[in-house]
Amino acid sequence: MVVLVTGSSGQLGQSLQFIAPNHPEIEFIFCDSKTLDITDFSNCEAVFTKYKPDYCINTAAYTAVDKAESEPEKAFTINVTGPKNLAKVCKIYKTTLLHLSTDFVFDGTKGSPYNEEDVANPSSIYGQTKLQGEQQIQAILLNYFIIRTSWVYSQFGNNFMKTMLRLASEKDSLSVVNDQIGTPTNAVDLAEVLITMILKDQKSEIFNLQSKIFNFSNDGQCSWYDFAKKIFEINNISINLLPIPTSSFPTPAKRPKNSVLDKNKIKRVFDVEVNNWEESLKIIKT
Repeated sequence: MVVLVTGSSGQLGQSLQFIAPNHPEIEFIFCDSKTLDITDFSNCEAVFTKYKPDYCINTAAYTAVDKAESEPEKAFTINVTGPKNLAKVCKIYKTTLLHLSTDFVFDGTKGSPYNEEDVANPSSIYGQTKLQGEQQIQAILLNYFIIRTSWVYSQFGNNFMKTMLRLASEKDSLSVVNDQIGTPTNAVDLAEVLITMILKDQKSEIFNLQSKIFNFSNDGQCSWYDFAKKIFEINNISINLLPIPTSSFPTPAKRPKNSVLDKNKIKRVFDVEVNNWEESLKIIKT
């Protein structure tokens, strides 16, 4: 089985490379943006012609949430045109596409966890482009899975955990917002679930699903302040950590107040166990 991974230099791409040796039954093809530029259809076609993948995991994305507000065209090209190109070549080569999306497709006003049937209503350019990318795939392909995730971190790449550890080495005091609620996602846990989805994809009840959208994050919920507090606790770092409201830390892009995702569907359909976010954070070696 050949599985092609786009965006291999990002933290999810690196997490997939980290676990790849555990899956000798899969031939992984890891492509960074230089090898496979998803915004270039002819490049996509050439790579798919060469490898003829059974599955494609698209981890390539424009993820600079605030910067997207000032460069929407770039965000659109990567997050909308890119998935559209991949969907078109996947259709030609009968490749199943696993596409990563985000909690930012929701506006964050719901008072309980979001499930896959909730109406998307993004309030940022980033969220809008990620939703449009989903829609392009759904319009073109039958064989796809869209996986919405949140607050991804890992030992690889750039992320909130690494930023907090860096800032703690530079400062005695930090202020972190405490009124945005969501769930951290260990990128290695996410990578494992993507492989599980591929290995279990041939089951008829999965093939016949009406909706191919799934939520995945770790279990539980917290604020960014809670997340930072736990990072410092696990790493035995003493710092003056101050909770602040979002209004005290204005950003160009509006964040969802609540972006907790309901994971019941992915647990049921793919029979996956989901780790609590605090337990997954503990196993990271920093």
